[in-house]
Amino acid sequence: MAPITAFDTTGHSVRFAAEVKNFDPLKFVEKKESRKMGRFIHFALAASQEAMEHSGLKITPENCERVGVHIGSGIGGFDVIEREHSAMLEGGPRKISPFFIPAAIVNLAAGHVSIRYGAKGPNEATATACTTSAHSIGDAYRIIERGDADAMIAGGAEAAITPMGVGGFAAMRALSTRNEDPEHACRPFDKDRDGFVVGEGAGILILESLEFAKARGAHILAEVIGYGMSADAFHMTGMAPEGEGCYRSMKNAIKSAGLAPDQVDYVNAHATSTAVGDAMESKAIENLFGERASNHTLLVSSTKSMTGHLLGGAGGLEAGITIMAMQQQIAPPTANLAEVDPKCRLNYVPNTPVQAKIDIALSNSFGFGGTNGSLVFKRWTE
Repeated sequence: MAPITAFDTTGHSVRFAAEVKNFDPLKFVEKKESRKMGRFIHFALAASQEAMEHSGLKITPENCERVGVHIGSGIGGFDVIEREHSAMLEGGPRKISPFFIPAAIVNLAAGHVSIRYGAKGPNEATATACTTSAHSIGDAYRIIERGDADAMIAGGAEAAITPMGVGGFAAMRALSTRNEDPEHACRPFDKDRDGFVVGEGAGILILESLEFAKARGAHILAEVIGYGMSADAFHMTGMAPEGEGCYRSMKNAIKSAGLAPDQVDYVNAHATSTAVGDAMESKAIENLFGERASNHTLLVSSTKSMTGHLLGGAGGLEAGITIMAMQQQIAPPTANLAEVDPKCRLNYVPNTPVQAKIDIALSNSFGFGGTNGSLVFKRWTE
């Protein structure tokens, strides 16, 4: 977290964010093509390229119809919308770029990734606010599970660090206002937390059926074994009392995995550093995990304390972090946790990572409108 460099913050009540520094889209996209894309598409292409290279997956004429893409975004091309609106106000409708719409709409991240790799299987884009990536990964998992694809490129991307993006969230009083101390502004579960910090970027996973992965000799990192969803049906932006909606999302995910709650070792919490949200999620975890939550044997942390909140990209990034936690057998910390809020009563791995046995992990994502998603991962063993 640091002062914003993307635009002039004069007049803004919040002047810092978690920007992706020194990002050069021309490392991933040709210059001519990059001008036709919003920044969120640049991020999606960059993350997808890295994921594809790491996975070793090759899309060929023989398998292309069995490989799909499911990449979403909570907001899409906010930067493009603002830029083209200014152009119209200054020069009239004729100044609007012919690439305005395809550069801004949510599904073009998935579209461009599909085009780049020739993935001709299912092609979808989810837009469920901050739950977008979790839903994208979960829905891609279900697509493979029901036999409609053998592999899916899945996750989410977001680029909302713009004058309207930051200004809009600030107007809701959702953001931290620690302009003089941005490094310590995102402090989930801390008694002095005062809102989230807008981040940006993308998180992409390559999901494959076990048979397909083994047949090509893939280096398997983890298994997706459960996926749960729910709706709060309560409030436009607030969570249901005692986190009842996220409780059901986690319960559904664990049930989907065929597990009992006491088999989960680590929870990567959605916790964004808001007063109500962190407490409600903590209560939901308490209610679901019972004694393991109250005696602090269940490890819970919010990695947004270090990355900021990627909004529609958050669940993809956090799924990757959760998988890394299982691989390395290290629970990532909740940074900036100086004094735990009395309403938050779990083991939040404060400030320092800890070595731990993590075989089963759960990752939470919750969004405006009361949309919830939870993913369960299992450490891969032959």
